[in-house]
Amino acid sequence: MAGRRTKILAASASATVLASIALAGAALASASPGAASHPAAHFRDRVILNGAKLHHTFVPAGSKTRKTEALSSPDDITILDGHLFNNFQNGVGPQGQPSSDGNTDSTIVEYTTSGRVIHQWDIKGKCDGVTADPARGFVIATVNEDANSSIYTITPGGPVVHYKYNKPLPHFGGTDAISIYHGLVLVSASAPGTTGKAAPQPTYPAVYAVFFNRHTRIATALPLFYDEATATVANVGASAGKKVRLALTDPDSNEIVPNSAPRFRGDFMLTSQGDEEQIFVQPRRHGGFGLAVLKLTHSVDDTAWAVSRDGRLYGSNTAGDTVDVITGPFRPGEIFAAVTPCDENSAPATCPAPGFPPNYLGTLNPWTGVLTAVPLSGPTFGPQGMIFVSPGRSAHHR
Repeated sequence: MAGRRTKILAASASATVLASIALAGAALASASPGAASHPAAHFRDRVILNGAKLHHTFVPAGSKTRKTEALSSPDDITILDGHLFNNFQNGVGPQGQPSSDGNTDSTIVEYTTSGRVIHQWDIKGKCDGVTADPARGFVIATVNEDANSSIYTITPGGPVVHYKYNKPLPHFGGTDAISIYHGLVLVSASAPGTTGKAAPQPTYPAVYAVFFNRHTRIATALPLFYDEATATVANVGASAGKKVRLALTDPDSNEIVPNSAPRFRGDFMLTSQGDEEQIFVQPRRHGGFGLAVLKLTHSVDDTAWAVSRDGRLYGSNTAGDTVDVITGPFRPGEIFAAVTPCDENSAPATCPAPGFPPNYLGTLNPWTGVLTAVPLSGPTFGPQGMIFVSPGRSAHHR
């Protein structure tokens, strides 16, 4: 009886996924390629948060004595009720392995847009994805990008709830970025094949829709689409509109494209980092969805769209252990990306290397996939997680 009930719930949840996407009712925007974004001058970088000046206390693996250390390796970033939230990974391994000093906890830090710390929480595992769910009033965090993954919800001023998945994830990997898309919690199925056959595989999901049961603290993950799904080529040129089979090996970051974007407006976007591709889920008017794929000139992590001239771009400078803010003026419609050459599948084992520089901020042309470096003044900025925030307005949420 329990098995039959689980199948009924899974079928119901699958129907919810398709129905929610069908409600989006958006089609691929058809603006002119001539309107593509390009770098603007006079961008300035400033550090607002430094992990070396923040600390957490933990019990090292195999010990009973508490220890204190500085926070390190900021990664993803989100905003809820005007406050920013950042994960610091603190040296934890991608499957939750202890760091060199025995720490197994990541730290989520809540702070103001000027960098004043409000609160922080430790969660078990390497936290790779954080996003805000404004409708539910909490932050969602995934842990362990390669294997042994689970998921947390964090309510500011309230509880931290840890959810385990109802069964092993069928892509034999971990989880990464999170987006809220028409009420659905969508999670990247990262590092496919870590504990199974090497990716790509037609049965490996690329993205999951995750449903929480607060009573049992069990999360159910259902596939949205797969690593070898069929997609339409979105790059302009001779191959435009051609149907291709994806071969994703590195689903990573994801975002919701704002309705003011020059292209792909309203779509859910998955970045397959090592493959140098972005895949767009495009709802169809009469139900279901199609996929479009944009081939990039370089590997990228997070992507952020400028939606106002006077907004600010916040980013995690992982190598520098800081959170930085970039000020403009911006051009609405510009697309910014954290360019990550050393995460390309073709990158050498020792990196940076000739032709594979450290991370840098770039702008993205959504018709050609070309990335162009953005000139910055101020400290060196090697971004990873990013978010664009408009003053007096909510940020563009995932």
